Amino acid sequence: MAEPSRAPEARISAPGTHFLIVEARFYDAIGALLLEGATRTFRESQARWTVARAPGALEIPAAVAILLDAAEEAGAPYDGVVTLGCVVRGATYHFEIVAGESARALMDLSVARKIPLGNGILTTEDEEQAFARADPKKLDKGGDAARAALAMWRLKRDAR
Repeated sequence: MAEPSRAPEARISAPGTHFLIVEARFYDAIGALLLEGATRTFRESQARWTVARAPGALEIPAAVAILLDAAEEAGAPYDGVVTLGCVVRGATYHFEIVAGESARALMDLSVARKIPLGNGILTTEDEEQAFARADPKKLDKGGDAARAALAMWRLKRDAR
């Protein structure tokens, strides 16, 4: 398996921003690691965040849409979104449906609303891979999702 070879990015400073994290805790221990990485990244960037839970990865896009609408109606829109969860391949076609449809819906939502999004929904062959990807001391995919949302927030801010 090829490992990413990207250069480390400088930390993005984002005081005053507020991000939405929507997580599915179908795999609770994996979800806790993803959330740890994401919140550490936001803390380091001086961003605030709100965490909400969805029943599973497939429900995350609808939860994001509902919560974005509610925040806008309350006059406190979010600056970006991070989604966290895990889909482990099983013996049926369900993996492909959940992984593909949740990713497609999130991308559609992000583009339609022009909302910065970091997708941290893991799609793995087994739980061992998921733990390695979720662990903030290893591959830190929760932190990567938060860094992606911050980078897209900065891009949107700078484009104005």
